[in-house]
Amino acid sequence: MKQIVCPISNEKVDEQVTRLNALIGIVFVASGFAFDSSLFLVILTADFFMRAFTKLKYSPISYASYRLANTFNLDRKDTDKAPKVFAARLGFIMSFSITLLFVAGLNTAALALGGVLVFFASLEFALALCMGCILYTYVILPFYK
Repeated sequence: MKQIVCPISNEKVDEQVTRLNALIGIVFVASGFAFDSSLFLVILTADFFMRAFTKLKYSPISYASYRLANTFNLDRKDTDKAPKVFAARLGFIMSFSITLLFVAGLNTAALALGGVLVFFASLEFALALCMGCILYTYVILPFYK
């Protein structure tokens, strides 16, 4: 199997916070469908946008995750920020698409894409497995070689 390659940067983030971000993202997607409300999906999309395309230190969800990590005294584990930003960009594209499909009444398509997002977030939360790195290796990187 080919070695997984992630985008890299000099900046670091706390992996515990990113894992909690994933958990909160799962809750927002599930809540959007459970309560038949696009509000949860819009908030998640806006949060992904902030994490992916701005220089803000914290988005609302990442701030909540940071506070939770401190509350539960989770040991800080630094990880490279670039793969998390790439994953946030993928999350933005997916959550924006889910929101559009949901608002357009295409609930089955929205639910299917939501399931993919929840699956990716579950891998990050439970196993610290970043699907952004895997997608980067097999989808983005081949175009640069």
